Amino acid sequence: MNVGKVFIFLGIVFLLIGLLWSIIGKLPGDIVFKKGKTTIYFPIMTSIVVSIILSIVMVIISKFR
Repeated sequence: MNVGKVFIFLGIVFLLIGLLWSIIGKLPGDIVFKKGKTTIYFPIMTSIVVSIILSIVMVIISKFR
């Protein structure tokens, strides 16, 4: 698999993740602290989901090598 095809594939994957993320928004496991004008956001569940998706993508890419 050449490098150009890998970049195109990763671009499509990141585009799909971005679209999905904007539709879903915050997941139930994400933690938000609000106090006055300050907001602290810990996207724990979102990070886990993105990590799983990227792991699956990397396994798929490695099988085509």
